[in-house]
Amino acid sequence: MNTVPITKYGAELLKEELQRLKSKERPAVINAISEARAQGDLSENAEYDAAKEKQSFIEGRIADLEGKLGAAQIIDPALLDAEGRVVFASTVDLEDLESGQKVTYQIVGEDEADLKELKISVTSPISRALIGKYAGDVVEVNAPSGPREYEILEVRYI
Repeated sequence: MNTVPITKYGAELLKEELQRLKSKERPAVINAISEARAQGDLSENAEYDAAKEKQSFIEGRIADLEGKLGAAQIIDPALLDAEGRVVFASTVDLEDLESGQKVTYQIVGEDEADLKELKISVTSPISRALIGKYAGDVVEVNAPSGPREYEILEVRYI
């Protein structure tokens, strides 16, 4: 089985969601199914059908989360010692050489990626260009809008 890298924070979020699904949502949907069943004829019971559909979604999500956590290689960025190199879970300060705009990204697993939180997937074009580089290096990224050059200002493990 292949391991999938995930940050410690990302793993905690998945564990919290799994716990919530198992302890709150699963019992609630089981209760809703019981109540709908008590109403009689199941063949025309929309509440029963909706509850069964929700149960199917919850069970699928639980299985998905358990699979992801089972295959996870949890990486704590604070424990990394990559000697200033850009690696998975590192936080990188960049400057766009054309516009002068500065931005900070953390390189995370696919499930954690959220551009609003400045977390980019390890499989994204910018991450692939950054991995293995050091502060002071200039990288060219083949972005959807065309090639862009960034200077790596700082690499942190936080």
